[in-house]
Amino acid sequence: MTLLANPFIGAGAAALLLIVAVASLVLVAGDPKAGSPKVRVALQEPGETGPGLRRGLYPGMLGEGPEFTLDNLVPGQEINLFGDNAPMSGEAVITLPQGGALGGGSGAVRARPMGPPLATAPIAGLTAPGPGGLLPIIGPDGKTPFQAYARPFQDNGKPKIALVVGGLGLNAAATRSAIDRLPSEVTLSFVPYADGLQGWIDLARANGHEVMLEIPMEPQDYPNNDPGPYTLMTSAQAPETVKKLEVLLSRATGYFAVTNYLGGRFLASDGALSGFLSALRARGVGFLDDGAAARRGAGAGVFRASSDTIVDDQLAADAIEKRLLALEAQALQKGSALGGGFAYPVTVETVVRWAQGLSGRGYQLAPASAVARK
Repeated sequence: MTLLANPFIGAGAAALLLIVAVASLVLVAGDPKAGSPKVRVALQEPGETGPGLRRGLYPGMLGEGPEFTLDNLVPGQEINLFGDNAPMSGEAVITLPQGGALGGGSGAVRARPMGPPLATAPIAGLTAPGPGGLLPIIGPDGKTPFQAYARPFQDNGKPKIALVVGGLGLNAAATRSAIDRLPSEVTLSFVPYADGLQGWIDLARANGHEVMLEIPMEPQDYPNNDPGPYTLMTSAQAPETVKKLEVLLSRATGYFAVTNYLGGRFLASDGALSGFLSALRARGVGFLDDGAAARRGAGAGVFRASSDTIVDDQLAADAIEKRLLALEAQALQKGSALGGGFAYPVTVETVVRWAQGLSGRGYQLAPASAVARK
């Protein structure tokens, strides 16, 4: 009692009791995030298609119950609410950081709306069995894989700029970033040797991106620079080239065209290039090269385009910005321009910023298929 009679000790004890009482009240009935905005998302078992079916592609379930907190929301990130222990009906309450906003549905929550999904591959009538899976073919009605799998495009009369971002499928983080963050009009190209290739292509198309497959071709410094076991070789006879090409093409489905990986020596050979383009024409698949075949034969009956510039041969944001501005100048002069790049973080970030103001500068961002011609 003598200690409590001391006014300083008595005041301290009273303050401590107050803190304990408040903490107990919050634990029992309070919500420390009561002032934060909340979103209720309906939960149901995912159907046969849609992002909700893709369990496990995005790590880090935020909890086992129906309450989730997105304090570390990343722009473009998709959070899959369909964990093994997640409820399949009812609704989830998601607490956002102050000022946060979400879009999405079917259990998928995104920091930005994804583009309209493209048709699920394969499309009936456009495939045949191949050595490694399904091969593209021209349909009975004459419809080609190029036409079926290209992203629909409505020309508004403005100069068109298309961009291909490649090297996808080998690095999971880089591939997810490109699919999630880049505008849906940006075309994505995938490495045929990638594990889970079809899943990546399906995810890209579900996000609105048309896709291409990268075909390894003999470079000038082969064999010091070897693109892999199915590299198309300049010295090969046409049947061998077609055989290797069919192995690569049957690795996945859903692409409208292919592009070259390396290939300086292969693309310089009239015979090699002619046989390659003939095989693509027979299957209704286009060829958009990285600029290495810009002055080569167009290939009768094949949808073709050549890149005007590689935007990230120098990995610096200011250098990439200059290349993108050069594409604008080319589009203004010619009516359209095609650029290429890779899924480096600096490339993705720079392209995202550049594309945001493109329409206001009088240009139209277009899929690469929109600038290809027969």
